[in-house]
Amino acid sequence: MDSYTQDPNQSGLLVERKELISKLLTKNVNDHVEKKNGLSYLSWAWAWAEALKADANAVYKVEMFDCKCYMDINGTAMVFVTVTMFGKAITCQLPVMDYRNKAILNPDAFAVNTAIMRCMTKGLSLHGLGLYIYAGEDLPEEGRSVVITPTQGAIDNIPPEELQYLQEMAVDLIATCEQGDPKAAWEKLEGENLDDQQKIALWTLLPSKVRSALKNAKG
Repeated sequence: MDSYTQDPNQSGLLVERKELISKLLTKNVNDHVEKKNGLSYLSWAWAWAEALKADANAVYKVEMFDCKCYMDINGTAMVFVTVTMFGKAITCQLPVMDYRNKAILNPDAFAVNTAIMRCMTKGLSLHGLGLYIYAGEDLPEEGRSVVITPTQGAIDNIPPEELQYLQEMAVDLIATCEQGDPKAAWEKLEGENLDDQQKIALWTLLPSKVRSALKNAKG
């Protein structure tokens, strides 16, 4: 029953989560994306409106740390936002960054608020909305031709909780590579001690340019 949830559009009926997620995965969000210093940002207001259209019960929660809406890490800050859609909660994290995409020392309230809303949007992507942006693709799956690869289907038998972890890891590796530090991304990957099945599954979640960057960083 865990793979089913209440249909947000038909009260009382159950529907498979994968059907709801697939609709978000194939939604073209390009008209609502802006680029800053090599990173792509989806309009949080538009993204949240689309989330509510997909699931009227969608909610997000800013995680608190000692009455603060961020975690202090050596003078910098990391925000955490939990987004719940289709009956499932996913927590994302994001550093509070400046215009160069570098962590800010002693960030002000404006910078923290900006990071929170971007983190919420990142959380929506893990539910499917605009995930292809974090994967470095130009169009969602519906707008691209399908390419059969040896690793296709590698995530089919991965447990949901484990898959969520791998998806979050993929987003983190993609972001690190896009910030120009593939070596750090490779070190993060090596530090995870994944088994062969997990590595193959994670590899399928990464765009080709990120896979190439990681291979080069491995040296």
